[in-house]
Amino acid sequence: MTARIIALAVGVFYLLVGLWAFLAPAGFYGQVATFQPFNQHFLHDAGAFQVGLGLALLLPAVLGRGVRPALLAVLAASLLHFGAHVEDMRLGGHPATDLSVLGVLCLALAAALVVDTRLPGSSRGKEVERWRSSWPAALARSGAG
Repeated sequence: MTARIIALAVGVFYLLVGLWAFLAPAGFYGQVATFQPFNQHFLHDAGAFQVGLGLALLLPAVLGRGVRPALLAVLAASLLHFGAHVEDMRLGGHPATDLSVLGVLCLALAAALVVDTRLPGSSRGKEVERWRSSWPAALARSGAG
């Protein structure tokens, strides 16, 4: 449950920020992405990908299954994003807030993965248990058991 709540929160964040960058790139540039020069197309691209990351977390969290692969994929993207901000600090932006926000997102996603992995009732554990309990009966019905 904790992993799903984190996935929902981070998913909403990515969805909203992505929509802002995609729908109002000039406003997003003026407030967040102050790296020169302004490029509307790149901000549209960044927004589109952030919407995708948000939905990748929101859909499995709402549906209640498959959240672990989404957490792992979005954590990978978030770590690369964090690394890009560390590498590009000299180019501008808002390093104090950018690194803090991105760092919190990475930590939250990593924590959600740890929690989901350690829980005995995690989604993967339930799938494995269903498979273990159903395959002997399936074999018996097929005559192979």
